Amino acid sequence: MREGRSRSFYVLALFFAAYVLFLYGPMIAIFVLSFQGPSGGLTFPMNGFSFHWFEKLFAGNGIVDLGAAFRRSLALGIVVMIITVVLSVSAGLAFRKKFRGSGILFYMAIASLIVPSIVTSLGIALEFRVLDDVLRNYFLPSWETGMGLFTSGLGAHLTWTLPFGLLIMFAIFNRFDCRLEEAARDLGATPWQTFWHVILPIILPSVIGIGLFGFTLSWDELARSSQAIGAVNTLPLELQGLTTTVTNPDIYALGTVTTAVSFIVISVALGLILILQKRQKRFGNDAGKGL
Repeated sequence: MREGRSRSFYVLALFFAAYVLFLYGPMIAIFVLSFQGPSGGLTFPMNGFSFHWFEKLFAGNGIVDLGAAFRRSLALGIVVMIITVVLSVSAGLAFRKKFRGSGILFYMAIASLIVPSIVTSLGIALEFRVLDDVLRNYFLPSWETGMGLFTSGLGAHLTWTLPFGLLIMFAIFNRFDCRLEEAARDLGATPWQTFWHVILPIILPSVIGIGLFGFTLSWDELARSSQAIGAVNTLPLELQGLTTTVTNPDIYALGTVTTAVSFIVISVALGLILILQKRQKRFGNDAGKGL
């Protein structure tokens, strides 16, 4: 006989549903309100349905060009992602063997995880201001500042993304089977061929995950950008500045677009990881049949 569900099941299910609604309800409300007509406001009920606020968003909004801020954050996120992947994989390969100072270097690399973000941002800003003073006083009198999106801003974001990439790579290589590399070398493969044809295909799902971390952490970073970004603002900084001044739904359109970009990046990364895992499994089965 089949027993019915207990009352506690329905109570817990209702509690879980309320919790999910609490988490995602505000986000859903923003999505809906971003599709209002030209006369729409910031609250329900909706006044029509259109893409008016998305068009206005990318056309520029008064003194703040949100479309330009969007493109700046996108470009910075892509650069941070690439550098994080390259440096993390390189460090993971380097730390497979002990070398003098490896422990100090490791702890210095991950120290930014425990340092408050605003302190890191202020430290980078002060560092560049000192550098600006030295260049202006001794070398280039016309020098203005070295702070910018892809200098101080890039460095600030890398202090946040690199430790995650390093920790992931260290975990991957700690359980990597070195016999695969030895077999490749026995067959005459060069170090580069061994990396490209043996190591990289195995660790590629994790590399994609590091790229996902790098982009998404940079995409919505606020505190580390606040003091170190230079003359231009990233999208999160513009969004923070507009939350108390914007009185129409284009700020909701901005939230919808930024969330869509995050979901697209996550979906692409997860799709690539699933494809690679299925490919590795298929090759493993084919190799087993060959044996």
